[in-house]
Amino acid sequence: MNKLTIAAGGALLLVVTIGPTAAAQRGTAPARGQTTPARGQTQTPATASGYNGPRTPDKKPDLNGIWQVINTAHWNIEAHSASEGVPAGFSVVEGGTIPYQPEALKKRNENFQNRMTADPLRKCYLPGVPRATYLPFPFEITQSPTHIGFAYEFAHATRQIFLDGTPHMDDLDFWMGDARGRWEGDTLVVDTVSLHEQTWFDQAGNFHSSALKVTERYQPIDATHMNYEVTLDDPKVFTRPWKMNMIIYRRLEKNIELLEYECAEHVYRKLFDERAGKK
Repeated sequence: MNKLTIAAGGALLLVVTIGPTAAAQRGTAPARGQTTPARGQTQTPATASGYNGPRTPDKKPDLNGIWQVINTAHWNIEAHSASEGVPAGFSVVEGGTIPYQPEALKKRNENFQNRMTADPLRKCYLPGVPRATYLPFPFEITQSPTHIGFAYEFAHATRQIFLDGTPHMDDLDFWMGDARGRWEGDTLVVDTVSLHEQTWFDQAGNFHSSALKVTERYQPIDATHMNYEVTLDDPKVFTRPWKMNMIIYRRLEKNIELLEYECAEHVYRKLFDERAGKK
């Protein structure tokens, strides 16, 4: 096993670990023009949903593999211009802007002004939901008839989606929430509650309270693309429920696997203390 330690932008310590991992389901999307399904998969004609990609033995769309979002939502889910270290981007929010209550909008603006130190990711906290999905890192889906697991490259974050109909647990507080899923046709629908209020939606300070309820819809388009729609409902912060939409892409590189992104809080603290003239 090889380890490589590098500094990114002088601000964050990365430890990349390359080692053997299970890869039986990775990179198995059929090539263009291929009609023979990969091992353990079945290829079916297009359904009413339009999906005609590989399926698992229980006839669900096969989501096993490594996926990644390619957009700028991590920096700001609303439209924004480029700035130092931040690429310009379009809004992924349906309607363009988030429907904040007036006092909550003031809080978001304060967060934005303090974002270089206040962003929870700069303290190495877990990213929460849905931010984990569109961080600039890949994530892996492992699928079974009763559970779906998500493993994220950032900070070893994981989620377990129960498909067995069990109810949400009461009065809990998780960084990645308490998730329950179901299939609606070929779309995986995931309801998540009990999310820690310290997580943000992006680096720009868009935030929520502990009352947040998240509904994600993973709708496979074909073997290599999913439409991701997420509904955010938080009556303490927003005037109404609102949505985000984006595409998730399957990673198809040969021997693709998740590496490790180790977040080291002391590196951030040292950097900002030095900039502030502290010792």
